[in-house]
Amino acid sequence: MEVMPTVVQEFAEKYTTKEDDLLYRLHRETYLKVEQPHMLSGHLQGRFLTMVSQMMQARRILELGTYTGYSAICLAKGMPADGHLHTIDINEELEAMCRKYFDEAGLGDKITQHIGRALDIIPQLNEVFDLVFIDADKGNYGNYYDLVWEKVRPGGFLLADNVLFHGDVFDEPASQSNQAKAMIRFCEKVTADGRAEHLLLTLRDGLLLIRKKD
Repeated sequence: MEVMPTVVQEFAEKYTTKEDDLLYRLHRETYLKVEQPHMLSGHLQGRFLTMVSQMMQARRILELGTYTGYSAICLAKGMPADGHLHTIDINEELEAMCRKYFDEAGLGDKITQHIGRALDIIPQLNEVFDLVFIDADKGNYGNYYDLVWEKVRPGGFLLADNVLFHGDVFDEPASQSNQAKAMIRFCEKVTADGRAEHLLLTLRDGLLLIRKKD
C-alpha cells in the first residue's frame, strides 16, 4: 500500500527543489544495483531532511541506518561549516559506495561512518546531538530512542522514519506485520513520554518528529 497517492507524489515533486546531479546519480545507482531500493529516502524526504538541518543549524547529527548514503548527504548539506554527522549501518558491503558519494559531495570530512550494531556503537559516541534520524531495523526503534535520549540536547529533535510502514499500521491487528506492530509500539512509547513533544508527518512513509523539551 502506498500511503501517498502517486498523483500527490508527482505534484509535490513538481513544486519541490529538484535533486542535484549527485543525488540523482546516487538514486539511480541504488535502484540499479542494490537490494530493496525503496529504502532510499528519495527526493521529497531528502529535501525535507536538508531543510530541517538548515533550519536548526544542526552542528551535530546522528543517523541510524546509512543504507547507500542518500539521507546522510541530505542531512549533512544542511549543516553549518563546523557541522559533523555520524551515521551507523550494519551492512559493510555498502560502505565503499557511501564513501564514494560522500567524498564526491565534498562532505567526506564531515561524515563519520560506523559499521556495526547501532546498539553497541551509540553508547560509545561522546557527542551531544542537535538532531537524530532513526531509519534502521524497526523492532529496535524503542531501544534506539532510549539510548540516544540523553545524547540529545534540550530543545533538540529526533526524526523516526517509516512509522506508517507502507500503510500496514492501518490493518486490523491480526493482519499487521511485525514491523507495523513495532511502529505502533514506538509511537505509543513516544506519546506516553512526558519529556517529548511530537508530530506525525504523513510525508512519504510517515515521519515522527520529536522534540526534546527544554
